[in-house]
Amino acid sequence: MSTAQRTRWVCERARVAGFDLCGVAPAATFDELTRLPEWLARGYAGDMKYLDDPRRRDPRLVLDGARSLIVVALNYNSPCPYSTEMPPATGNKLARGWISRYAWGDDYHKVVQEKLDTLLAGMRAQFAEPFEARAYVDTGPILERIVAKYAGLGWLAKNTCIINDELGSWLFLGVIVTTLELAPTLAPGEPPPPDLCGDCTMCLDACPTQAFAAPYVLDARRCISYLTIELRESIPEQLRPQMGRAVIGCDICQDVCPWNRKASVTHLTQFQPRGRIPAAGKTVEGQPGDEGLLFAPELVWFVSLSQSEFSDVFRDSAVKRAKWRGLVRNACVALGNSGADRKSPAYLRIVQRLERLASSSDSLISEHARWALVRLGATEARPMEAPPK
Repeated sequence: MSTAQRTRWVCERARVAGFDLCGVAPAATFDELTRLPEWLARGYAGDMKYLDDPRRRDPRLVLDGARSLIVVALNYNSPCPYSTEMPPATGNKLARGWISRYAWGDDYHKVVQEKLDTLLAGMRAQFAEPFEARAYVDTGPILERIVAKYAGLGWLAKNTCIINDELGSWLFLGVIVTTLELAPTLAPGEPPPPDLCGDCTMCLDACPTQAFAAPYVLDARRCISYLTIELRESIPEQLRPQMGRAVIGCDICQDVCPWNRKASVTHLTQFQPRGRIPAAGKTVEGQPGDEGLLFAPELVWFVSLSQSEFSDVFRDSAVKRAKWRGLVRNACVALGNSGADRKSPAYLRIVQRLERLASSSDSLISEHARWALVRLGATEARPMEAPPK
């Protein structure tokens, strides 16, 4: 079997495994990877020290004898409204927060990894030649979106996401690094898919925190996804008002992208908004019905979750990465930005919950709860005494 035939077989088997896209790139250093040290030197990675790994600059360092990089993509665009379509809280309605679309359902790491394992098992059965391989889903020293570009899956957009001209950017990516020789998807000398962003700057203009230092350059320290998930410390106070009601991640730069207006939706049950607590198997009271538990839930619910409830609700969920205290911290900021009406019963309920958190022995939670109270006009705008330790 020729290397080209191998590649065709791999891509066909990837489709059988459930992936929407598949391509192959050579194990090599790409232009974007050579600019990674400069990006890191500017401090744009924030506290994500794991990005400063020499293997990220050259995929050949990930596996001895690596020859090929198999890149797969899985659509996760659930058929629910975008964050930019959510109405503000009015009257007696409790404000709802936003969990990024990618975290509505089951943990994508496990879903994609299972499909990658299926693909890899098929490869071992098909090819008699011994080979080594490692499969990653956001877990290894591989910058998947860059490899995806050179595997022909799409172009790197101004918001740094990979965009496919048919599927848009709602894509989970996985990579298999292997010593097996495969023919690259792009013929020798064939350039990657052209950049079709054109003069459009909608993603850059819509970013509430202005996280893009320039087109194609993200300053993660200002990105809402970084602030709500990766950052473990206090959220910079000057950025909190711009975070809106985001609790986990942010979809805005993708929500406004013209290429996503007609993006196809997935009907995979794993990526639909959860509607039940996995452990108890019962519907949660007071939560959205048809859309599911994690589609724009009430913010008061977030700040009412105990550690054990958090573990139950978010078992096998990507939300777990933010941890319980991070989720509560984020929800406090979102409540502060909710614009709740002081005359409504909902306002009183919000204030009561925030006051309880303001007296927490956890300084991170109490600080953000006190900020939210001031923001809502529920206390005088002066520093509050720190809670007793």
